[in-house]
Amino acid sequence: MARSDIWSQVAPLLREVERPGRYAGSEWGAVRPSREGFAFCMVYPDTYELGQANQAVRILVNRVNAQDDMAAERAYLPGADMADAMRAAGVPLFSLENTTPLSEFDVVGITLPHELCATNVLEVLDLAGIPVTAEDRAEDDPVVIGGGPCAFNPEPYARAFDAILIGEGEESVPEVLAAVREGRTAGLSRRDILEALTQVEGVYVPLLQDPAADARISIRKRVFSGFSDADAWEPMVVPFVECVHDRLNVEVLRGCSRGCRFCQAGMIYRPVRERSAEAIISAVERGIHETGYEEVSLTSLSTTDHSQIADILGALNARFADTGVRVSIPSQRLDSFGVQMADAVAGQKRGGLTFAPEAGSQRLRDVINKNVTEEDLMAAVDAAMEAGWQRVKLYFMIGLPTETDEDVAEIGRLASDAFARMREATPPEARGRLKMTVAVAVFVPKAHTPFQWEGQIPAEEARRRVGIIRDAVRFRAVRVDYHEPKTSFLEAVMSRGGREVSLLVEEAWKRGARFDAWTEHFSEEAWVDAARAVGVDMDALAHEAHPVDAPLPWDHVDAGVSKRFLMKERERAFAGALTEDCTFGACTACGICESAHSGIIVQEERGSHG
Repeated sequence: MARSDIWSQVAPLLREVERPGRYAGSEWGAVRPSREGFAFCMVYPDTYELGQANQAVRILVNRVNAQDDMAAERAYLPGADMADAMRAAGVPLFSLENTTPLSEFDVVGITLPHELCATNVLEVLDLAGIPVTAEDRAEDDPVVIGGGPCAFNPEPYARAFDAILIGEGEESVPEVLAAVREGRTAGLSRRDILEALTQVEGVYVPLLQDPAADARISIRKRVFSGFSDADAWEPMVVPFVECVHDRLNVEVLRGCSRGCRFCQAGMIYRPVRERSAEAIISAVERGIHETGYEEVSLTSLSTTDHSQIADILGALNARFADTGVRVSIPSQRLDSFGVQMADAVAGQKRGGLTFAPEAGSQRLRDVINKNVTEEDLMAAVDAAMEAGWQRVKLYFMIGLPTETDEDVAEIGRLASDAFARMREATPPEARGRLKMTVAVAVFVPKAHTPFQWEGQIPAEEARRRVGIIRDAVRFRAVRVDYHEPKTSFLEAVMSRGGREVSLLVEEAWKRGARFDAWTEHFSEEAWVDAARAVGVDMDALAHEAHPVDAPLPWDHVDAGVSKRFLMKERERAFAGALTEDCTFGACTACGICESAHSGIIVQEERGSHG
């Protein structure tokens, strides 16, 4: 179907739906590739305004378009109103660049950014006219590949994908596309092409590889060996509609070795790799020039951990003084240095500072290896007040392993003490402007972390513990918000489940589940009925602990950090013992340096040993 044919059907629908700019394409910076050659479409399984800034989509589209005889385009899941309108009108899901139906691409890639996107993956495929399971696809259907953070437990998504890429995709995605192209050029069958993909490092083919039947299967994650030396500037699209994180993003650092025991990202993205200050400053200058953005975010898991961050911010402030350009960092380190760095980029804008103590008591912070103290928080609050900040947000979790009611009450006490500190540093006539938000999330056990064996507390218990926090807060200006436990429960099911959960996802989607991360769309009934229909005990998956000596559904994925290290860290957690960040101390023997590809150089100038 030609572009004009698709667009003539799409245009009338845009008059009837919200935010039609989501579907218009032709944004500034978008590359409309020729339809000649091998075609790849990269999909974010949620709406345009959420996915447009996703760095995985941006990076991989750029990487593929840089290959000879390959072309990459983008697609996003339409909003619910547009999806319904497209189905009614018989319009297939299409790419933005050339308005090409996804079913006409050679390969379709779908990133998995969070657990609640699972039904959206099936919605994408169905809207595209592509069978939602790999086993039902015909010879001429696109090869459907997945990747992203959730791929580190691929089993709940296994039936939807022909291949799942574990780890970083800068090198593996072009390799997979080349293998598919070569197979099709040679006239190989779909099954033979999938067999060839099993030979690409980091690629898992669920249809041909079943760890339940063959315990020898091991898929080692891919690590982009050239991150530190690669150009920090990634060409980006400037949207016509308002989007989440609508600003220039420059990735400055990849990985984290602080070792928080609940944090999956801190485990799966090791080793730590930095880009140089010169490369970062150059990328910001070029990005501002090419996009026209007036705000740039220096992104990473922990930007203030970059060894040259003070120099980088100083140089950028000097370069863009009096231009209206503002530099931001995504989160603050919980100490006075973090506040100093936030102050360095704030200019005249004093919105709010965000800190993440994670737990209220020192005992529990030691359990989770959050190497901060109450004194660190109070020093950060003092520095914030001295710098003129008036709003503070504190992130905490409830349901962490070994947590007691006393630990929970300490959240309210700690927040109250911090707010009292804010009041003491503020003249009486200005205290009315002070605000504090306590954001509470339910702990979700994640694969490849020291807490991967633990269960999650039930929703009713989570609400009870939130009540304890609210009772312990002493000031009306301290607001307690909490993440809905029902969706955290589903996150735990997806995070901890095996291949049986992929059947659950299909059944829930058939019963209307989609946009599960959206409060207005989440259907608990669809999931409960689906679980009953396919015989999956969601309560057991979410709440029951895994025996430490039993196989885990994701054991066939080698994330680099060894299972032995994770077990040791779990033991240290229950003993309340801290493990020092190897950036600043001795090697913790996590295994990443032994398992990473040759050519990876952990940042020796930072003293990191992995």
